Amino acid sequence: MRFADQRAEFNRRFVNRVVRPLSGRVAIWSLVEHRGRRSGAVYQTPVSMFRTPNGVAILPYGADRDWVRNLLAAEGGRATMGGKTFDVNDPRIVPTAEAAAMLGAPWRQVFGWMSTPTTLLLRHA
Repeated sequence: MRFADQRAEFNRRFVNRVVRPLSGRVAIWSLVEHRGRRSGAVYQTPVSMFRTPNGVAILPYGADRDWVRNLLAAEGGRATMGGKTFDVNDPRIVPTAEAAAMLGAPWRQVFGWMSTPTTLLLRHA
């Protein structure tokens, strides 16, 4: 199992249960809302989300995560960050270095230390 898969599984089983009540209200713990590709059900996933000049950057654990594929298929969703909920669209997976260049300090440096090769960008709708 890849490290990214192990980290995602650990977060799903343990971390998400702890941070979900704080997600969307506390810095970097945010929520992304997406609709299931097959089920049509609405899901909210705790994520690490950072502001960019025209939207947000989310550090996924790879483009093969269900919530990433759901956002790509639906061409967007909703995000809750800092107590505010807003629509997002135009999901794009880019190299993490490209996303880091859009961030202010200290997040630019933090992204540089990440082992995640790609980042999901979303625009404010």
